[in-house]
Amino acid sequence: MNKEVVTMSSANTTPKELAGLTSPLNDVQLNQLQQAVSQLSPTQLAWASGYFWGLSQSSEVTVAPNAQITAVPAGKLTIIFASQTGNAKGVAEALEAQASAAGIPVSLVDASDYKGKDLAKETHVIFVASTNGEGEPPDNALTLHEFLQSKKAPKLPNLQYGVIGLGDSSYEFFCQTGKDFDAFLEKQGASRFIDRVDCDVDYDEAAKVWNEQAVAKVKEALASAAAPVVSSSIGQAVSHAQYTKLNPYQASLLTNQKITGRDSGKDVRHIEIDLAESGITYQPGDALGVWYENSSELANEILGAVGLSGVESVDVDGESLSIHSALVAKYEITAANPQFINKLAEFAESDDLNHLIVDKNELREYSAKTQIVDVLKQYPVKLTAEQLVASLRRLTPRLYSIASSQSEVEDEVHLTIGVVEYDFDGHLRQGGASSYLTRRLEEGDSVNVFIEHNNNFKLPEDDSVPVIMIGPGTGIAPFRSFIQERDNRDATGKNWLFFGDRTFTQDFLYQVEWQKYLKDGVLTRLDVAFSRDQNEKVYVQQRILEQAEDVWQWLQDGAYLYVCGDANRMAKDVNDALVTVAKQAGGLSPEQAEEFINDLRKAKRYQRDVY
Repeated sequence: MNKEVVTMSSANTTPKELAGLTSPLNDVQLNQLQQAVSQLSPTQLAWASGYFWGLSQSSEVTVAPNAQITAVPAGKLTIIFASQTGNAKGVAEALEAQASAAGIPVSLVDASDYKGKDLAKETHVIFVASTNGEGEPPDNALTLHEFLQSKKAPKLPNLQYGVIGLGDSSYEFFCQTGKDFDAFLEKQGASRFIDRVDCDVDYDEAAKVWNEQAVAKVKEALASAAAPVVSSSIGQAVSHAQYTKLNPYQASLLTNQKITGRDSGKDVRHIEIDLAESGITYQPGDALGVWYENSSELANEILGAVGLSGVESVDVDGESLSIHSALVAKYEITAANPQFINKLAEFAESDDLNHLIVDKNELREYSAKTQIVDVLKQYPVKLTAEQLVASLRRLTPRLYSIASSQSEVEDEVHLTIGVVEYDFDGHLRQGGASSYLTRRLEEGDSVNVFIEHNNNFKLPEDDSVPVIMIGPGTGIAPFRSFIQERDNRDATGKNWLFFGDRTFTQDFLYQVEWQKYLKDGVLTRLDVAFSRDQNEKVYVQQRILEQAEDVWQWLQDGAYLYVCGDANRMAKDVNDALVTVAKQAGGLSPEQAEEFINDLRKAKRYQRDVY
């Protein structure tokens, strides 16, 4: 079938002439189109032609019948997210939505999918970067982070960029990945169109303000090359979860079961939450976000320490609340942090406190092991309600690795929670979220939750691939979901689990389940390390070294490695053990062994969920 090709040689074609070309547009729409393109150069017309063709071919974009055509910035904004648990991705998605609503052509890219050399082709780029571990980039940004430090990194004299970093000021390398990308781009000759911002754990408001400023600056910068685009009436068929961090689902607590022994030094709970009728779906490796309330008694203790009654009013997001209600529902009042202590020093006249904040390492160590109420008792100070809330971080949800596969438990989600509880100077101190879920909620009570998807901690798509899972303590949680999933999918790949804890009789979490999976052949191997069952302590990293030849062979057979648990010591010790395996069993030099393990991470065959 022959197709007639119609060529429009100029922007001066009249609506009447357009109508004669069997146009699907009505006269009003033709007039609007004529007005929009009347001032465009041939180059701009060519760009617009391609843009409209792209719209017509996209299954994700629909144009409403009453869509308006207006002149908006020409050019493109690329948003690259480096995200470990999903927070940076969420900020990037919000930024993309704001840019799109402002009429800016925008693309959102996972750092693992972005080729560093393409930065030379960009005009405007924003990096949204979280920091992993001790100043490390997230797994999805390892390759790009490394590339931008190499000699292959392109010169970027024409690039305008912005960086927003997410982190936790309690750690030494606060927002280090964001700082790194900022420095890399500057070194290559790129120019900031907006100053970098480093956001703390309560990042929502700071990120929102920065995003708005960034979008305004990009739109202004691109405005000199205006081109027509369909605005405001373009609807994108993007699938968003109905329930999110800002719109959680009100679930109910089904089960709260202690799974450590009576004589254990730890209290670990198996928690089951009902998601029935929510439509929520999740995958093994995802996390459950839990919005919790603080202890009313703890709030009263803090108020007493600073000389407040609890009835004083404070403004929180435009709402007037009693200071007691604000402490219970809106602010973090358990663990101390450097930000709180620095702010407290502004209000208190204390030489000791001023001395403490000078040494950043000492400050981090002190705040990591001290609760807010005990800081206030050690450094007494009278505060107004406004001063108190100005010192505190906003309450943020806790993320827990999901311990169940939905193919196994259907409309439920399971968690494995270690209860934080200890005595401090004769006073009981508890963790905010763990005590809420295990001490203050009764079975049947409501709890607000949402799913935090983690694409950096996922089973291989190929069910024949072997997997090695290393999860001491509550780090066992995601591997319960992995094994349930592999069992339900009849996966043929081998499964090897390394588990460690204090004692075999008191702390072997989910012991009966693991024994059944071993018997059924779902779990191929199980190696355990109970540190206090013998005179010399034994940990999972030692079991890995004892099985070095087999671990190496599994890796040569294509096995995926997964580690979950404590980031400060365990994850580093396990990583060192894996490097040693590569040296001893693989015969690699120290440099080659390090490179081998790093290559596994880049290939997503070595994934970590550490905290």
